Amino acid sequence: MRRTSRKKRSTLANRAIAASAALVLGGGGLLAVNVYASAGEGPSGSPPTRTQNAGRQMSTIDCPEAANGLPEVPGQARGEVDRELAAMDTQITDAYRQFADRKEQIARDPGLAENAVLGPLRGKRTASLDRIGIAIGRVGGERPAGLESLAGCSLRADDDQGQGQNAGQGQDPGDQEPGDQEPGDQEPGDQEPGDQDPGQGEDPGQGGQGGNGPEASDFVDIQSVQPSVDRPRQRRGASRGTFTTDCGRNENGKFHPDNVIAAPGVSNGAHHMHDYIGNQANDAFASDDDLADGATTCRNQGDRSTYYWPVLRLQNGQNEDDVDADGGGRDQNVGEIQTPSEVTLKFVGSPVGRVTAMPRFLRIITGDAKAFTNGDANANASWSCTGFEDRQLKDKYPICPEGSQVVRTFAFQNCWDGQNTDSANHRTHVAFAQDDGRCPSGFRAVPQLVQRIVYDVPPGPGFAVDSFPEQLHKPITDHGDFINVFDERLMRNMVRCINDGRRCR
Repeated sequence: MRRTSRKKRSTLANRAIAASAALVLGGGGLLAVNVYASAGEGPSGSPPTRTQNAGRQMSTIDCPEAANGLPEVPGQARGEVDRELAAMDTQITDAYRQFADRKEQIARDPGLAENAVLGPLRGKRTASLDRIGIAIGRVGGERPAGLESLAGCSLRADDDQGQGQNAGQGQDPGDQEPGDQEPGDQEPGDQEPGDQDPGQGEDPGQGGQGGNGPEASDFVDIQSVQPSVDRPRQRRGASRGTFTTDCGRNENGKFHPDNVIAAPGVSNGAHHMHDYIGNQANDAFASDDDLADGATTCRNQGDRSTYYWPVLRLQNGQNEDDVDADGGGRDQNVGEIQTPSEVTLKFVGSPVGRVTAMPRFLRIITGDAKAFTNGDANANASWSCTGFEDRQLKDKYPICPEGSQVVRTFAFQNCWDGQNTDSANHRTHVAFAQDDGRCPSGFRAVPQLVQRIVYDVPPGPGFAVDSFPEQLHKPITDHGDFINVFDERLMRNMVRCINDGRRCR
């Protein structure tokens, strides 16, 4: 994607109303369409109840994550299933647009939120789930039961996180280097962001120039956060070496909203823009052969791996040329994309023993792009500031002091099942080490990728990562993706270097 020339927006009138059935009425009240449908309720559920609520904004579409409710998907059906799962993400995005397009009608008749938007959304999800069941049954011999329970969607308030998103909880990445740990036992309400005005829009409960986040409450002063990172205890026999690969900072501006891991063969499968470094052949349609033959931005040409993550944007009223494009403005991701000031890609060892080589084309996703609605079981976001990296945040963006820069850290899973380069939910073939540093039964330790991405952005609120529309640009949704395309010789060198306790590049 080519970067656009910078133009100051002349009006905020064209801001998206962002998935909202809450509409500003005369006198300043908010009309909230409150749909009481459980996350598992299908289209045959009881009729919704409509209420007026002056202080609560029901504007987040909450649907169960279908991928998490599927049984093991046979390899022959995985492509069709992935395409249907991606279509279900598009259906949610389309529902947001319906809310925005019909805001005046919904103000007059709140029942339209259910009848014209949520009801049809459930119907489309039911059809997609039916096709998933047919695809699995065709090659697996038995159609999975109960898929229809994944069709239900409801509205909930933007501030109703509902799934236990307390900082310091969620998946533990195991023993890692300083700066790579979970943020500790911080509760979201323990720190106050101060009297900061993000200057991001005018509607309470929305925020951001796209109208659907971030909000001032998504930020916290890093200086008010207690240190929460301990150095891991290295046991006898630990593999103490490191291997660092230099693949640049996406200086050439490779952006697109595909995700070849989670949504292969689907354009705009991510519904948000990614930064891509390393392999330049990566798009939704890239095969393993395409990646093997692709050019790379990595200094060592033996590394043709692909590394990608959601872009970070300033909410400063300036737009990129994706303002009317999929993954950009059409998916309510707007603002000025920031090129990192620094990117470090380091592979580290195990605190309890030696590591073995990763298989070529191993795919790993760390974190959960839908953690705001899914809950934090798979969340692995880690935010901090330079000079304060012993303080890590999971569900808040940091406000860094003058002279300090924003840091995103991704510590990837470091255990592999020894057989598969991917899995149906793109997670179960890899795992984090346990608290004692050992891999779970049946898994073996592999070099752990630790990504550190630094941004020179103005102090204070005013930035956010791209996200699916319903995730409201929450910091807990941050995530990273990696496909190993090291050649065999360089991978052997990496493993030898880490196991021998050396520092190599």
